[in-house]
Amino acid sequence: MSSSADRTRRINDWILGLEALRWLLGAVAVISLGALLFWQVSLLLAIWLGLWAANIGLARTPMARIASPILFGLTLLILWEMACRLFAIPTVILPAPTQIAAAFATNLPTLWADFVQTVLKGALGGWIIGCTAAIATALLVARSDFLRRGLLPVGSFMAALPIVGTAPILVMWFGFGWESKAAVVVVMVFFPVLVNTVAGLSDTTAMQRDLMRTYGASAGQELRFLRLQAALPFIFNGLKIATTLALIGAIVAEFFGSPTLGMGFRISTEVGRLNLPMVWASIVVAALAGSLSYGAIALLEKRLTFWHPSQRGRA
Repeated sequence: MSSSADRTRRINDWILGLEALRWLLGAVAVISLGALLFWQVSLLLAIWLGLWAANIGLARTPMARIASPILFGLTLLILWEMACRLFAIPTVILPAPTQIAAAFATNLPTLWADFVQTVLKGALGGWIIGCTAAIATALLVARSDFLRRGLLPVGSFMAALPIVGTAPILVMWFGFGWESKAAVVVVMVFFPVLVNTVAGLSDTTAMQRDLMRTYGASAGQELRFLRLQAALPFIFNGLKIATTLALIGAIVAEFFGSPTLGMGFRISTEVGRLNLPMVWASIVVAALAGSLSYGAIALLEKRLTFWHPSQRGRA
């Protein structure tokens, strides 16, 4: 009996020892993981603070306008890359910038074909048609109180319609080609440009209009030299809003039906395949297209409305 009891006691002691060892190893692992996490976060913060200090220093130099945005963008990319590597973030959650760049470089022909289909055909075609029609309609609305009271409330109603509701209908009406995407873009950009243009054409004082009549200006001359000039800042605001809306509309419309091309088609397809680097590469193309189109409109605005107070003081 004594030997059996001793054997049982030794076994219990071994079990308690192993349990204590397990808890000790777990504590060491937690402490090690915490220390590793602390140093990883500290490294990221140190790099961020260093680059932030460099950006502040550049802000005081003549190169600040160009160098500061570049350095800020590089800072975000460096921190993004380091976070993905240090914390082993899965690619299906957030790919690293180098993985996105590799997907971009290896799929340039596909991305270019998607760009042509979505941007140059759908978004650009719809943007031109919608903005031209909106400005032409605004010229009529500005001369007719009946149209102003009747059309502008309809415009507010149409602008409030969700694109996910109208896009499938237009795709069914116009087919799966770029024409349906252009139709969605026309619906999205028409009324913002119309409302801005009408507001601009009305942005003249009674004294200015009386002065034009005193000079013997005709209705066409008053429109050309007074109303359109006053409306230009408003028109450009509408056009800049329309550039982003056009790209969003064309991409979303491709989710509801598209040939085997287009950025919307590519994003929805690659998400289903869990190929997130390619999804992000398509997003990069869309972001670059939107930024360049917005910048082109802003540059044209600066050239044509240099006299406006909003352009004063800009380099």
